Amino acid sequence: MKRLVLATSLVIASSTAFAEAPGGPNCGWGNMLFDGSSGLPAHVMASLTNGTTGNATFGMTSGTNGCDANGTLTYGGQKWMGLAAVMDEFSEDVARGEGEALNAVAVMIGVAPEDREHFAAVTHQNFSTIFTSESVTAEDVARNLDEVMKADARLNRYAS
Repeated sequence: MKRLVLATSLVIASSTAFAEAPGGPNCGWGNMLFDGSSGLPAHVMASLTNGTTGNATFGMTSGTNGCDANGTLTYGGQKWMGLAAVMDEFSEDVARGEGEALNAVAVMIGVAPEDREHFAAVTHQNFSTIFTSESVTAEDVARNLDEVMKADARLNRYAS
């Protein structure tokens, strides 16, 4: 249970770390101050400036500071990031066809509530395709699971 909570926390934290900036990529005084700069230090400083002064939030609500809240937020990170933390529980749940880790992975990859029972059934039916050996890695499981989902008419919309 502790690992499940940790994995969920990591997924939530990582999703905010790699999401398109709320208000757009040009939003806030930090972006204005570091305009034209590139690299991790400049991005961190711009983000800290925006976060500590609250100007990006103000800009989104008022439409100032180069902010526009009409855009669609995107995620460019790895959606399977938390899988390694719950591999043991996930494999046991897939073997049973139900469980907390199985549900957590479904949530992590964006499976809608109405499709989670089907997700559990499909993963259970394809256990040996997803978990090809006892030494399978989380990356292999993620790739295999993605392939299983691509082959399913109902789940293919959640595949990478």
